[in-house]
Amino acid sequence: MSQSNDDGLRASYNISLLIAKSGKPHTIGEELILPAIEEVLKTVLHEPPFDVLKRIPLSNNTVQRRIDEMSSDIESFLCNYLQTTHFSIRLDESTLPGNEVLLLAYVRFVMDEEIHEELLFEKTLKSDTKGESIFNVLSDFFTEKSIPFTNIISVAADGAPAMFGRYRGFISHLKRIIPGLIAIHCVIHRQHLVAKNLSDRLHQSLQFVVNAVNKIRIPVYLHYCAMKISNDCSYILKYAGCRKVHAYRDFTHFSNQ
Repeated sequence: MSQSNDDGLRASYNISLLIAKSGKPHTIGEELILPAIEEVLKTVLHEPPFDVLKRIPLSNNTVQRRIDEMSSDIESFLCNYLQTTHFSIRLDESTLPGNEVLLLAYVRFVMDEEIHEELLFEKTLKSDTKGESIFNVLSDFFTEKSIPFTNIISVAADGAPAMFGRYRGFISHLKRIIPGLIAIHCVIHRQHLVAKNLSDRLHQSLQFVVNAVNKIRIPVYLHYCAMKISNDCSYILKYAGCRKVHAYRDFTHFSNQ
């Protein structure tokens, strides 16, 4: 009986992992997967499904808990490994439709003689996207996870002043701790810059989309700033211009209209 319960628990974790990878709602476990298993047991195997189904918990809360446990396990393993090995890091900030700014950090390292790339963290930038703010987020995470800065051998980012600024950019802050750091301008971002000059018509079309999207986003962002200031006078956000948008995605949306 104990072996059967262990198998059911393992199946619950494996199915939760599949749900997470598919990006489907967690309720799909109860609403679709369990009924599908029941139908297979009754129709194909001609076995009573009750005993099997009761050993595979797949409620909404259970699936969420399983996914949280597995992600915490992966993060813990990754951070523990980065404490003792050299790695490269890539950072980028991305603005969501609600004007929430996320900082994404990816790491690349060697494990078992193979190169691996993993998402290290996803953090919200609460005040601004200045180089110092980005550095503070990374510093807080490294301190919390006990990852030494000296294990970083290179960093990749786009060419924004917040990243590559000579005095106040994120990389300038990082180089004060790691003088021999190798800074790399993201290849994909360079390709995007080159693409601007490939076709005047394409560039004009993309620029039209960027201007239209920014015109929509500016009032929303200013309203967001006003709400923040009214809620907490000490929490001041400075609007310094429109951040870059995902031009290709927006251009595709416009072109399909």
